[in-house]
Amino acid sequence: MVKAPQFQWSFLHPRYWGIWLGCAVLWLISWLPYAVLMKLGDGIGILLLKLLKSRAKVARRNLELCFPEKTAAEREQLLQANFKESGRALFDTIIGWWWPAWRLKRFAVLKGFEHIQAAREAGKGVLLLASHMLHLEAGGRIFGFSLPSVGFYRPHNNPLMDWLQYRGRIKANKYMIGKREVKALLQALDEGEVCFYLPDQDYGRKKAEFVPFFAVKETATTTGTLLFASNANCQVIPVYTRRLPGNQGYEVECLPALQQFPSGDDAADVRRVNAWVEQAVLRAPEQYMWLHRRFKTRPNPDDPGLY
Repeated sequence: MVKAPQFQWSFLHPRYWGIWLGCAVLWLISWLPYAVLMKLGDGIGILLLKLLKSRAKVARRNLELCFPEKTAAEREQLLQANFKESGRALFDTIIGWWWPAWRLKRFAVLKGFEHIQAAREAGKGVLLLASHMLHLEAGGRIFGFSLPSVGFYRPHNNPLMDWLQYRGRIKANKYMIGKREVKALLQALDEGEVCFYLPDQDYGRKKAEFVPFFAVKETATTTGTLLFASNANCQVIPVYTRRLPGNQGYEVECLPALQQFPSGDDAADVRRVNAWVEQAVLRAPEQYMWLHRRFKTRPNPDDPGLY
């Protein structure tokens, strides 16, 4: 378990005043109606599309690689919708971190929790497979209303932001584990905890298999899922999250536990994980984090880059 970041008097130094001011403004804005926040998010997303040209280029390339069957116009429309969702993600974060429980519960739908209960009644921990949907900060908080969980995360480089991030993410959860603390996560699973794990980014060539993801035939995919599933007393349960239409809020849906997983065939198992991620993405493709360079690691270091 990561030692919880503590407040430091140095956070009051002038170099942090900009962060404090930004937080104060966002906290005040957070009390606006949900529909207004989402509209503001759309505007911020349109602005980001114009300003973050390199990120827009990455997202556009990802969509081109994953959806070659779509026309250029269709992919551009999806890109614009994705950047609006990226703008909304700012408010999803402050909603997840700062909204009181009574308010967020009005916008929360949780399905399939019986699968979590079944695993725990069987004396198992739960490795909860999630994907990088842009609203995940709110989704994690919503899950925590029913059962406080354990998060697997990367500590922020800025100590004040790390303190704020940690405090926000444990609002309805137990504690956080650093992404390099493998033994700590295994221990948590053995102790019957529910642990969030996101296997859908490019973590490099080490401990990875190159398997299909959408139309990209050789995508570096972590075998970390298999490591935890095979070495801890747990079940692997995928979870879908999506923003509901019409400003209704968020839906978190737990699926039945994966059976015969891992199977002993690493390539087949991570293909299975990627297939699940594809299903999660296709439920709301505009809500996925397409800004990440998902295909930066190629099977051969000498292969030309896809970006």
